Amino acid sequence: MSKTKIGFALTGSFCTFRQVFSVIQELADSGYDIQPILSYPAAREDTRFYGSTEVWQTLEQITKNKPFSTLSEVEPIGPKKLLDAYIIAPMTGASMGKMAHGIFDTPALLGAKSHLRNSRPVLVAPSTNDGLSTAAENIGKILAMRNVYIVPFGQDDPANKPRSVVADFSKIPEALAAALAGAQMQPILLGSLKNEGK
Repeated sequence: MSKTKIGFALTGSFCTFRQVFSVIQELADSGYDIQPILSYPAAREDTRFYGSTEVWQTLEQITKNKPFSTLSEVEPIGPKKLLDAYIIAPMTGASMGKMAHGIFDTPALLGAKSHLRNSRPVLVAPSTNDGLSTAAENIGKILAMRNVYIVPFGQDDPANKPRSVVADFSKIPEALAAALAGAQMQPILLGSLKNEGK
C-alpha cells in the first residue's frame, strides 16, 4: 500500500508553530507522506518565535520535502490529485475569513481550494484572538462547508483574552483519521486550553 499523502499548510499564528511541528513529526513517524505548505507570512517573516530559515529547515528535516510557498506550486494539487487530505494548522482568523468568503489568494488557501475539487477532506485548526468575536461568523461558515472538518478548539486564555480560541493541536492525528473516514471529530468545542506560546 502507498503512503497516505497529506498537505500540511501553516499560516501565520507563529506562537503555535512549536506545537504544530511536534504534530507534523508525529504524523511523519506514523508513516504519512507530508508535503509542507507555507502562507506568505509563514514563509517569509522572522518573529520572536521562529526565523523563517528555521521554519523551512525544520519542515524539510521532518518531512524530507521542500515546502511549497507559491501559488504555482500548489495549483496542481487538485488537477494532479497529489494529496489524500489537506490540513491547515494553525489557521489564522485572516485565513478563515478569506476561506469563508471564497478568497484563495495565498499558497495555503489556494492549495485547499485545489484539493477540494476532488471532494477530498480539508482539516482546519483555528488559532485566532478573535474566535469569539469577528472570526466567529467565519468559523461557522467553514463548519458548513462540504468536505471541510475542524480540529476541536477552545479558549486558550479566558481571563486575559476572552475572545481568543485555539485548536487542540494534539488532536490533529485523531481528527485527520476521522476526516479521512468522512466524519467530524466530536466534541468540536472544548474547555480552556493552555497555549504555551502566547
